[in-house]
Amino acid sequence: MQAGSPSSSISPALGAGDDVQARVPGIALGLSRVGVTGVEKVVRISDELFFARLDCFVDLDRNQKGAHMSRFEEVVNEAIGEVVLSESPFRAETLAQHIAELVRARQQAERAEVTIAARYPEHKPAPVSGVQTQEIYTLHGRAVAFEHGTRRTIGVSATGMTACPCAQELVAARAAERLRGQDFSEAQIEQILQSVPVATHNQRGLATLQLGLTEACVAEIDATVLLAIAEASMSSEVYELMKRADEVEVVEKAHRRPRFVEDCVREMVAGVLRTFAALDDRCFVSARQENLETIHQHNVVAERHGLLGELRGELHSGAPATRQTSLEEWLGAEAGAQPPG
Repeated sequence: MQAGSPSSSISPALGAGDDVQARVPGIALGLSRVGVTGVEKVVRISDELFFARLDCFVDLDRNQKGAHMSRFEEVVNEAIGEVVLSESPFRAETLAQHIAELVRARQQAERAEVTIAARYPEHKPAPVSGVQTQEIYTLHGRAVAFEHGTRRTIGVSATGMTACPCAQELVAARAAERLRGQDFSEAQIEQILQSVPVATHNQRGLATLQLGLTEACVAEIDATVLLAIAEASMSSEVYELMKRADEVEVVEKAHRRPRFVEDCVREMVAGVLRTFAALDDRCFVSARQENLETIHQHNVVAERHGLLGELRGELHSGAPATRQTSLEEWLGAEAGAQPPG
Protein backbone atom coordinates (compact mmCIF):
# COMPACT_ATOMS: atom_id res chain seq x y z
CA MET A 1 0.00 0.00 0.00
CA GLN A 2 1.41 3.38 -0.97
CA ALA A 3 1.79 6.15 1.57
CA GLY A 4 -1.37 8.22 1.81
CA SER A 5 -3.58 5.58 0.17
CA PRO A 6 -6.91 4.85 1.91
CA SER A 7 -6.95 1.96 4.40
CA SER A 8 -10.72 1.41 4.35
CA SER A 9 -12.00 -2.08 3.57
CA ILE A 10 -15.20 -0.76 1.92
CA SER A 11 -15.79 -2.49 -1.37
CA PRO A 12 -15.60 -0.08 -4.33
CA ALA A 13 -18.60 -1.86 -5.85
CA LEU A 14 -20.87 -0.62 -3.06
CA GLY A 15 -22.72 2.64 -3.51
CA ALA A 16 -22.87 5.46 -0.98
CA GLY A 17 -26.40 4.47 -0.03
CA ASP A 18 -25.60 0.85 0.75
CA ASP A 19 -27.13 -0.34 4.05
CA VAL A 20 -24.02 -1.62 5.80
CA GLN A 21 -25.96 -2.81 8.84
CA ALA A 22 -28.09 -5.10 6.65
CA ARG A 23 -25.13 -7.05 5.28
CA VAL A 24 -24.43 -10.62 6.31
CA PRO A 25 -21.72 -10.65 9.00
CA GLY A 26 -18.44 -12.49 8.57
CA ILE A 27 -19.39 -14.73 11.49
CA ALA A 28 -23.03 -15.83 11.22
CA LEU A 29 -23.89 -15.65 14.92
CA GLY A 30 -26.96 -14.01 16.42
CA LEU A 31 -26.51 -11.60 19.34
CA SER A 32 -28.61 -11.49 22.48
CA ARG A 33 -28.57 -7.72 22.97
CA VAL A 34 -27.45 -4.80 20.84
CA GLY A 35 -28.32 -1.21 21.59
CA VAL A 36 -27.55 2.01 23.38
CA THR A 37 -27.11 2.86 27.05
CA GLY A 38 -27.11 6.06 29.01
CA VAL A 39 -29.52 8.02 26.81
CA GLU A 40 -30.38 11.07 28.93
CA LYS A 41 -33.52 13.17 28.58
CA VAL A 42 -35.20 15.89 30.60
CA VAL A 43 -38.99 15.66 30.39
CA ARG A 44 -41.51 18.20 31.62
CA ILE A 45 -44.92 16.98 32.83
CA SER A 46 -47.16 19.86 33.90
CA ASP A 47 -44.86 21.87 36.17
CA GLU A 48 -42.55 19.00 37.12
CA LEU A 49 -39.23 18.06 35.53
CA PHE A 50 -38.05 14.47 35.28
CA PHE A 51 -34.45 13.57 34.54
CA ALA A 52 -34.61 10.22 32.74
CA ARG A 53 -31.85 7.81 31.80
CA LEU A 54 -32.72 5.12 29.24
CA ASP A 55 -31.17 1.92 27.92
CA CYS A 56 -32.56 0.38 24.71
CA PHE A 57 -31.72 -3.03 23.25
CA VAL A 58 -32.84 -5.46 20.55
CA ASP A 59 -31.74 -8.96 19.69
CA LEU A 60 -29.83 -9.27 16.40
CA ASP A 61 -30.34 -11.92 13.74
CA ARG A 62 -27.37 -14.05 12.71
CA ASN A 63 -27.73 -12.76 9.14
CA GLN A 64 -27.63 -9.05 10.05
CA LYS A 65 -24.30 -7.30 10.55
CA GLY A 66 -25.53 -4.56 12.87
CA ALA A 67 -28.45 -2.64 14.33
CA HIS A 68 -29.31 0.86 13.16
CA MET A 69 -28.09 2.79 16.21
CA SER A 70 -29.49 6.15 15.10
CA ARG A 71 -33.00 4.69 15.11
CA PHE A 72 -32.87 4.22 18.88
CA GLU A 73 -32.49 7.98 19.43
CA GLU A 74 -35.18 8.72 16.84
CA VAL A 75 -37.63 6.38 18.55
CA VAL A 76 -36.91 7.78 22.03
CA ASN A 77 -37.61 11.33 20.85
CA GLU A 78 -40.75 10.25 19.01
CA ALA A 79 -42.08 8.30 21.97
CA ILE A 80 -41.50 11.19 24.38
CA GLY A 81 -43.53 13.38 22.06
CA GLU A 82 -46.36 10.87 21.68
CA VAL A 83 -46.59 9.48 25.20
CA VAL A 84 -44.98 11.66 27.80
CA LEU A 85 -46.07 15.11 26.72
CA SER A 86 -49.71 14.04 26.71
CA GLU A 87 -49.53 12.07 29.94
CA SER A 88 -49.93 13.09 33.56
CA PRO A 89 -48.77 11.67 35.86
CA PHE A 90 -45.53 10.44 34.29
CA ARG A 91 -45.59 6.66 33.85
CA ALA A 92 -42.15 5.27 33.15
CA GLU A 93 -43.50 1.82 32.28
CA THR A 94 -45.85 3.26 29.63
CA LEU A 95 -43.01 5.16 27.99
CA ALA A 96 -40.76 2.08 28.17
CA GLN A 97 -43.47 -0.04 26.53
CA HIS A 98 -44.05 2.44 23.73
CA ILE A 99 -40.32 2.77 23.00
CA ALA A 100 -39.78 -1.00 23.09
CA GLU A 101 -42.62 -1.65 20.65
CA LEU A 102 -41.44 1.09 18.29
CA VAL A 103 -37.81 -0.07 18.46
CA ARG A 104 -38.76 -3.68 17.75
CA ALA A 105 -40.72 -2.61 14.67
CA ARG A 106 -38.09 -0.19 13.39
CA GLN A 107 -35.23 -2.61 13.90
CA GLN A 108 -37.27 -5.60 12.64
CA ALA A 109 -36.23 -7.55 15.72
CA GLU A 110 -37.82 -10.47 17.52
CA ARG A 111 -37.33 -8.83 20.91
CA ALA A 112 -36.76 -5.30 22.19
CA GLU A 113 -36.01 -4.22 25.74
CA VAL A 114 -36.08 -0.76 27.31
CA THR A 115 -35.27 0.34 30.86
CA ILE A 116 -35.90 3.80 32.29
CA ALA A 117 -34.75 5.33 35.55
CA ALA A 118 -36.20 8.78 36.20
CA ARG A 119 -35.33 11.05 39.10
CA TYR A 120 -38.28 13.15 40.16
CA PRO A 121 -39.44 15.32 43.08
CA GLU A 122 -42.31 14.79 45.49
CA HIS A 123 -43.45 17.47 47.91
CA LYS A 124 -44.58 16.31 51.33
CA PRO A 125 -44.98 17.87 54.78
CA ALA A 126 -42.66 17.11 57.68
CA PRO A 127 -44.41 14.92 60.28
CA VAL A 128 -44.97 17.49 63.06
CA SER A 129 -44.27 21.02 61.82
CA GLY A 130 -45.88 20.42 58.45
CA VAL A 131 -43.11 22.36 56.72
CA GLN A 132 -43.08 21.47 53.02
CA THR A 133 -40.02 19.54 51.94
CA GLN A 134 -38.98 18.36 48.49
CA GLU A 135 -37.86 14.75 48.36
CA ILE A 136 -36.18 13.16 45.34
CA TYR A 137 -37.13 9.61 44.34
CA THR A 138 -36.31 7.28 41.47
CA LEU A 139 -39.05 5.91 39.24
CA HIS A 140 -38.22 2.71 37.32
CA GLY A 141 -39.86 1.43 34.15
CA ARG A 142 -38.93 -1.58 32.05
CA ALA A 143 -40.55 -3.24 29.06
CA VAL A 144 -39.74 -6.22 26.86
CA ALA A 145 -41.67 -6.33 23.57
CA PHE A 146 -42.29 -9.47 21.53
CA GLU A 147 -44.62 -10.08 18.60
CA HIS A 148 -47.13 -11.65 21.00
CA GLY A 149 -47.15 -8.70 23.40
CA THR A 150 -45.19 -6.63 25.90
CA ARG A 151 -44.35 -7.27 29.52
CA ARG A 152 -43.59 -4.27 31.68
CA THR A 153 -42.48 -3.43 35.19
CA ILE A 154 -43.07 -0.34 37.29
CA GLY A 155 -40.88 0.39 40.28
CA VAL A 156 -39.66 2.95 42.77
CA SER A 157 -36.58 3.50 44.92
CA ALA A 158 -36.92 5.35 48.21
CA THR A 159 -34.59 6.24 51.06
CA GLY A 160 -35.53 5.68 54.68
CA MET A 161 -34.13 4.92 58.11
CA THR A 162 -33.86 1.62 59.94
CA ALA A 163 -33.08 0.85 63.57
CA CYS A 164 -31.37 -2.42 64.51
CA PRO A 165 -33.53 -4.72 66.68
CA CYS A 166 -30.61 -6.82 67.89
CA ALA A 167 -28.53 -3.95 69.29
CA GLN A 168 -31.67 -2.45 70.81
CA GLU A 169 -32.37 -5.62 72.79
CA LEU A 170 -28.76 -5.70 74.01
CA VAL A 171 -28.97 -2.07 75.15
CA ALA A 172 -32.33 -2.74 76.84
CA ALA A 173 -30.90 -5.73 78.71
CA ARG A 174 -27.95 -3.67 79.96
CA ALA A 175 -30.27 -0.83 80.99
CA ALA A 176 -32.50 -3.29 82.90
CA GLU A 177 -29.47 -4.66 84.71
CA ARG A 178 -28.41 -1.17 85.81
CA LEU A 179 -31.94 -0.35 86.98
CA ARG A 180 -32.07 -3.54 89.07
CA GLY A 181 -28.85 -2.43 90.68
CA GLN A 182 -30.65 0.75 91.74
CA ASP A 183 -33.49 -1.28 93.36
CA PHE A 184 -36.13 -0.66 90.68
CA SER A 185 -38.78 -3.40 90.60
CA GLU A 186 -39.34 -5.51 87.50
CA ALA A 187 -42.65 -3.74 86.89
CA GLN A 188 -40.94 -0.36 87.12
CA ILE A 189 -38.16 -1.46 84.79
CA GLU A 190 -40.68 -2.66 82.22
CA GLN A 191 -42.59 0.62 82.47
CA ILE A 192 -39.38 2.64 82.01
CA LEU A 193 -38.25 0.66 78.99
CA GLN A 194 -41.71 0.97 77.43
CA SER A 195 -41.79 4.72 78.00
CA VAL A 196 -38.25 5.71 77.01
CA PRO A 197 -36.93 4.96 73.48
CA VAL A 198 -34.09 2.47 73.80
CA ALA A 199 -30.91 3.31 71.91
CA THR A 200 -29.65 1.28 68.98
CA HIS A 201 -27.56 1.87 65.90
CA ASN A 202 -29.25 3.13 62.76
CA GLN A 203 -28.84 2.72 59.03
CA ARG A 204 -29.94 4.75 56.06
CA GLY A 205 -31.80 2.30 53.87
CA LEU A 206 -32.56 2.18 50.16
CA ALA A 207 -35.73 0.29 49.26
CA THR A 208 -36.41 -0.73 45.66
CA LEU A 209 -39.81 -2.22 44.85
CA GLN A 210 -40.86 -3.38 41.38
CA LEU A 211 -44.14 -4.82 40.15
CA GLY A 212 -44.36 -6.68 36.85
CA LEU A 213 -47.51 -6.73 34.73
CA THR A 214 -48.24 -9.42 32.12
CA GLU A 215 -49.24 -8.76 28.52
CA ALA A 216 -52.92 -9.27 29.36
CA CYS A 217 -52.92 -6.99 32.42
CA VAL A 218 -54.57 -3.63 31.78
CA ALA A 219 -54.21 -2.32 35.33
CA GLU A 220 -52.53 1.04 35.78
CA ILE A 221 -50.38 1.04 38.90
CA ASP A 222 -49.92 4.33 40.71
CA ALA A 223 -46.23 4.73 41.53
CA THR A 224 -47.10 6.73 44.65
CA VAL A 225 -48.80 3.62 46.07
CA LEU A 226 -45.62 1.60 45.56
CA LEU A 227 -43.65 4.46 47.09
CA ALA A 228 -45.85 4.42 50.19
CA ILE A 229 -45.33 0.65 50.56
CA ALA A 230 -41.56 0.99 50.18
CA GLU A 231 -41.25 3.82 52.71
CA ALA A 232 -43.56 2.12 55.23
CA SER A 233 -41.41 -1.02 55.11
CA MET A 234 -38.56 0.75 56.91
CA SER A 235 -38.42 1.94 60.51
CA SER A 236 -39.17 5.53 59.49
CA GLU A 237 -39.33 7.85 56.53
CA VAL A 238 -36.67 10.56 56.25
CA TYR A 239 -37.09 14.21 55.33
CA GLU A 240 -34.65 16.64 53.79
CA LEU A 241 -35.97 19.61 55.79
CA MET A 242 -37.10 19.23 59.40
CA LYS A 243 -37.66 21.33 62.50
CA ARG A 244 -36.57 20.03 65.91
CA ALA A 245 -39.99 18.54 66.63
CA ASP A 246 -39.82 16.65 63.33
CA GLU A 247 -36.37 15.25 64.16
CA VAL A 248 -37.61 13.96 67.50
CA GLU A 249 -40.62 12.33 65.85
CA VAL A 250 -38.52 10.59 63.17
CA VAL A 251 -35.98 9.26 65.68
CA GLU A 252 -38.62 8.04 68.11
CA LYS A 253 -40.68 6.43 65.35
CA ALA A 254 -37.65 4.55 64.05
CA HIS A 255 -36.81 3.27 67.53
CA ARG A 256 -40.41 2.19 68.12
CA ARG A 257 -40.23 0.12 64.90
CA PRO A 258 -36.79 -1.54 64.81
CA ARG A 259 -36.34 -3.63 61.67
CA PHE A 260 -33.69 -5.78 60.10
CA VAL A 261 -32.92 -5.45 56.40
CA GLU A 262 -34.80 -8.75 55.99
CA ASP A 263 -37.87 -7.34 57.75
CA CYS A 264 -38.04 -4.49 55.24
CA VAL A 265 -38.17 -6.87 52.28
CA ARG A 266 -40.89 -8.99 53.89
CA GLU A 267 -42.90 -5.87 54.68
CA MET A 268 -42.68 -4.72 51.06
CA VAL A 269 -43.80 -8.07 49.67
CA ALA A 270 -46.66 -8.31 52.17
CA GLY A 271 -47.70 -4.75 51.33
CA VAL A 272 -47.86 -5.56 47.60
CA LEU A 273 -49.90 -8.73 48.16
CA ARG A 274 -52.30 -6.88 50.44
CA THR A 275 -52.67 -3.77 48.26
CA PHE A 276 -52.85 -5.50 44.88
CA ALA A 277 -54.92 -8.53 45.83
CA ALA A 278 -56.81 -8.40 42.52
CA LEU A 279 -53.70 -8.81 40.35
CA ASP A 280 -53.22 -12.09 38.49
CA ASP A 281 -50.96 -14.77 40.01
CA ARG A 282 -48.72 -14.52 36.93
CA CYS A 283 -47.74 -10.93 37.74
CA PHE A 284 -44.33 -10.43 39.30
CA VAL A 285 -42.83 -8.64 42.29
CA SER A 286 -39.25 -7.86 43.27
CA ALA A 287 -38.27 -6.26 46.58
CA ARG A 288 -34.73 -5.24 47.49
CA GLN A 289 -33.40 -3.46 50.56
CA GLU A 290 -29.86 -2.21 51.08
CA ASN A 291 -28.87 -0.68 54.40
CA LEU A 292 -25.78 1.50 54.80
CA GLU A 293 -24.26 0.38 58.08
CA THR A 294 -23.02 2.82 60.70
CA ILE A 295 -21.04 0.55 63.04
CA HIS A 296 -19.60 -1.72 60.32
CA GLN A 297 -17.53 -1.06 57.22
CA HIS A 298 -19.87 -3.18 55.06
CA ASN A 299 -23.47 -2.73 53.94
CA VAL A 300 -26.23 -5.32 54.16
CA VAL A 301 -28.71 -6.42 51.46
CA ALA A 302 -31.83 -8.58 51.28
CA GLU A 303 -34.00 -9.49 48.29
CA ARG A 304 -37.07 -11.51 47.34
CA HIS A 305 -38.59 -11.98 43.93
CA GLY A 306 -41.18 -14.22 42.35
CA LEU A 307 -44.62 -14.53 40.81
CA LEU A 308 -47.47 -13.26 42.95
CA GLY A 309 -48.86 -16.78 42.88
CA GLU A 310 -45.62 -18.20 44.29
CA LEU A 311 -45.58 -15.69 47.12
CA ARG A 312 -49.28 -16.05 47.90
CA GLY A 313 -48.90 -19.81 47.97
CA GLU A 314 -45.96 -19.67 50.39
CA LEU A 315 -47.75 -17.36 52.80
CA HIS A 316 -51.04 -19.26 52.69
CA SER A 317 -49.61 -22.77 52.88
CA GLY A 318 -46.77 -22.13 55.29
CA ALA A 319 -44.49 -24.19 53.04
CA PRO A 320 -41.53 -22.77 51.09
CA ALA A 321 -42.21 -21.99 47.45
CA THR A 322 -40.95 -24.68 45.09
CA ARG A 323 -39.38 -22.00 42.91
CA GLN A 324 -38.65 -18.27 42.96
CA THR A 325 -39.05 -16.93 39.44
CA SER A 326 -36.41 -14.33 38.58
CA LEU A 327 -37.11 -11.08 36.75
CA GLU A 328 -35.20 -12.23 33.68
CA GLU A 329 -37.21 -15.47 33.55
CA TRP A 330 -40.46 -13.59 33.91
CA LEU A 331 -39.61 -11.00 31.26
CA GLY A 332 -38.68 -13.72 28.78
CA ALA A 333 -41.71 -15.93 29.34
CA GLU A 334 -44.13 -16.59 26.49
CA ALA A 335 -47.52 -14.94 26.76
CA GLY A 336 -49.77 -16.88 29.09
CA ALA A 337 -47.10 -19.45 29.90
CA GLN A 338 -45.47 -20.14 33.23
CA PRO A 339 -41.66 -19.83 33.40
CA PRO A 340 -39.86 -23.15 33.05
CA GLY A 341 -39.76 -25.18 36.25
